[in-house]
Parts: sequence; structure tokens; C-alpha cells
Amino acid sequence: MQIGITTLDNAPAGSVELPDALFAATPRPDIMARVVNWQLAKRRAGTHRTKGMGEVSGTTKKPYKQKGTGNARQGSLRSPQFRTGGVVHGPVVRDHGFDLPKKVRRLGLISALSQKHAEGKLVVLDAAAADGKTQALAAKLKVLGWRSALVVDAAVDEGFLRASRNLPGIDVLPCIGANVYDILNHDVLAITAAGVESLKERLA
Repeated sequence: MQIGITTLDNAPAGSVELPDALFAATPRPDIMARVVNWQLAKRRAGTHRTKGMGEVSGTTKKPYKQKGTGNARQGSLRSPQFRTGGVVHGPVVRDHGFDLPKKVRRLGLISALSQKHAEGKLVVLDAAAADGKTQALAAKLKVLGWRSALVVDAAVDEGFLRASRNLPGIDVLPCIGANVYDILNHDVLAITAAGVESLKERLA
């Protein structure tokens, strides 16, 4: 299918052929949800941890005799019912990541690209380059009407990256870093012409 190419100045710059297999497939919400859960699980540090009865500081002596005090029987001040006691079944340091087949990840990315195209939120740019001035880039994006956009390029331009760094809602990624979570987390998906060719090679 053919789609028009736009410049950052909101001017037409020809057209490009997008493969239907990558940009016109039937979106699979279930697959995209699996990929997003996989991404977020891998991001978790897994450093949360609590101390059990054998790890908290304190004496191991029986606090008072078993009978005759009028209190409930207790064997240790490290028990979880005491304020300074250990935690029962608390979190431990672990890896939250899990394996996801490459075919599922590929299908999730194709579904995300196809959904943006179906919603009319897919834009192809001729190039994503700037002189590093945030104010100038912000003015161009205002004309385009972009408040939340992900720009994908084959190789990120340093000036464009520097100019967009302080713009809320605007993120830039190289083609190799394009992922389902960031695509769905932004309103507009803008891919450069070079980025389209790079995506074709990646998903071939």
C-alpha cells in the first residue's frame, strides 16, 4: 500500500510503499498484551526483599514463662506478630523476567504497527533532523499537532535527539529499539523513510 511522506514542516514529500504484511495485518490485542507484560516484567529490578524470623536482630530467648503470666504463650520476640519480628512469606530478590518466543514478539510488533496505521496515527517522515534547538522543533511539532509522538529512525540524529529531549511526550528511538510498549504508549507513531526500510529488514 502507498502512504504519503511528510516533512517536519508539514509539507508533502512524495510517497512510500508499505508492505501489507507488516502495516496492514489484523491487530492482535492478546498478543500485544503478552509482549507488553513481557517487556514490563523484564524492566523490574526484583531487588525487593524482607527479613524473616531467622534474619531479624533480637534475642532468641523465650520472653517469659509459658504459664502463669496472664499473657498469650510466646516463644520468641522475632515472631511476626511482634513489631520487630520477621515477615512471613515476604518478597525475595528474584528475576521477574520470563521467556517469550521470537515469533510472538515479532507478531506483537507487527500488530502494534498495523493498529497505528488502522487508527490513522502512522506518519512517514522524509527525515528526522534538527539543529538541536528545542524551541524550533517545538514550533514544528505544534503545527503538526503532535503532543505525544514516538519517532523511529534507522539512525537517530543527534541534533533531533538533543532538541526533543526536553519536550514532554516526544521520544526518539532507533529502529532496532522500536517496541510494542513505546508504540502503544504514544498517540502518534512517526517513522522516517529510512526507518521504514530498516523495519522491513528487521521483520523480514
